[in-house]
This record gives sequence, C-alpha cells and structure tokens, in this order.
Amino acid sequence: MLKNSSILITGGTGSFGHTFVPMTLAKYDPKRLVIFSRDEMKQWEMAKLYGEDSRVRFFIGDVRDKDRLSRALHGIDYVVHAAATKIVPTAEYNPFECVKTNINGAMNLIDACIDQRVKRVIALSTDKASSPANLYGATKLASDKLFVAGNSYVGSDATAFSVVRYGNVMGSRGSVIPFFMSLAEKGVLPITDPRMTRFMITLEQGVELVWHAFEDMAGGEIYVKKIPSMNIIDIAKASAPKANHEVVGIRPGEKLHEQMIGAEDALYTYEYSEHFKILPAIHGWSDDPKRIKNGKQVSPDFIYSSDNNKEWMSVAELKVWIEKNKTVVGTL
Repeated sequence: MLKNSSILITGGTGSFGHTFVPMTLAKYDPKRLVIFSRDEMKQWEMAKLYGEDSRVRFFIGDVRDKDRLSRALHGIDYVVHAAATKIVPTAEYNPFECVKTNINGAMNLIDACIDQRVKRVIALSTDKASSPANLYGATKLASDKLFVAGNSYVGSDATAFSVVRYGNVMGSRGSVIPFFMSLAEKGVLPITDPRMTRFMITLEQGVELVWHAFEDMAGGEIYVKKIPSMNIIDIAKASAPKANHEVVGIRPGEKLHEQMIGAEDALYTYEYSEHFKILPAIHGWSDDPKRIKNGKQVSPDFIYSSDNNKEWMSVAELKVWIEKNKTVVGTL
C-alpha cells in the first residue's frame, strides 16, 4: 500500500519519526516522505542523515496553522500524525498551549486532510488517553475522539482516519530509561512509587503497528499493541544496577499504573494475535464485519492496564535491550 506513495508525518523530527522514516524508506520505497515540523534546527540535523535522498523532504510548519498544513498536504496519500505536546508536567503548567497543539491541531489536520483528499490518516495516541488523570491524557483522548468521528465528518470523500495507541517508548528522549542512566554515576535514582508499573514498547514495534493499521483500517479503529509491563524498581535496576533508590512521590498528573483500554471500551473491543482494536461506538460501526474481521470480542469487564498485564519484561531482558541499544538511548 505504501510503496511508491507520498507520505507525510507531522512532528516527524521526534523519536517516532527518526525510526519511522528509515524503516519506511527501506521497506516500502515511497515516492516522497515529507517531515512536517516546526523546529528548523531539528530538521536541519535530520536532513544530514539522508544526504541527497530525493525521497525525503522537509516542510517547516505547525499543526496549529491550518493553511500551512493544507499546503504541505497537497498530493499526499498517507499521513502519520505524531506531533503533540506530550511531557506531562509541561502540559500541566502550560495548559492552553497543550490544547492548541493536541486538540486544535487535530481539528486542523482532519479538515486539511479531507480538503486535500488524503487517503488514510493514522494518529498516534498514548496510554494516558485511557481514563486520563492529567491534561496531556485528556487532550489526547479528545484527539482520539476527533479522529474517530472524522470518519463520519468526511461525508462522501475517501479519507479514512484511525488511531494507534501504545505505552512508554523504551529509550526515547525524555523517557525513564535514559533519565535513570544519566543519574547512574550520582548513585541515587528518584523513584516516584515502588508500586508503579508501566507498559514497554520499542519504537520499531510502534512503527510496525502503524504499518499494520494502514493496511487493516476501514476507519475509526483504535489499535492497541499487546506489549509487556515492568515495575519501576525493575526498570531502575536494569538502567542503573549499582544505584540506590529514593522514593520522591508521584508528580502532578501522574498515574500509579497506566491503562490502554478501560472497562467503558470493553463492549467495543476485539482481540487479535498481537493487538486489540477498539471499534467506534457511533453509527453501529462496532458491529461492522469489515472492521471486526477475525477478531474475538473481549469480556464485558475487560481492562488492559500495566498492573494486570499477562506479559511482563524482566530485568535481564531490559538489560539485554539496553546493551544492544545503548548508543541511541535518549538520542531519538
């Protein structure tokens, strides 16, 4: 599907974009892959990685600017929406800015994609959008709802919108693993709560889920990857084995455990070998065979959270991953 197509990724200089771009170039050889973002320095640095590759283009712009989005989307077939204000404390203390990017930006992108007749759009979501406890999660839940509803808003045009939701991306900029590693020499790691658990996913797994969604989607699905959980103490032991731990308490807006599918979505959720799909509750789409396909409906009381997960990552497994990826941990 993506072969010889034109693809645009918003927020493309972030962690996801740095993995999505080379993997997609290698697997699908698209005609054009456009990185749309507002930071010229990050674009300049990223452009050096691709030299004279004519397939890779860079477009300065902000999802808050609908006119600029419309210009960038001209002739684009597929869109991955990765742009977001996503650091929890930043969102708590700059709420208006978070809303402008995560909600208003989503509305602008939906309108612009419809106007430019983009074929398919995948929006990246987060575990924090399920039963949100902070502003970032609340804005991403609103964004998810907008992209799902965009399929009825589109009318007779062909644009389809779906969402991919996953948890803590291992080793990404600003995440817990590089944070703990940076403090290893000081000998003390701040632990919010020893009971805390988090979902764990690699960037490569996130990219593969987006590829699958593009192939599988009819419109309105929320794809949730099956991934392991870890306890925060085990993450600390793998990241900085010799460091001591100091309990500092949960930060504003932070959860003890993360959730990707809540009980309120169980009636519309189907299970597959490697993922779940939350189908749209509107228009009877949750009963649509072309969206369900070979899925099995979960139990009515189903909840997918990091503390009740069936799959767990061990300290040894994370150590192996860190050793293998230590040159890029925290850089993407």
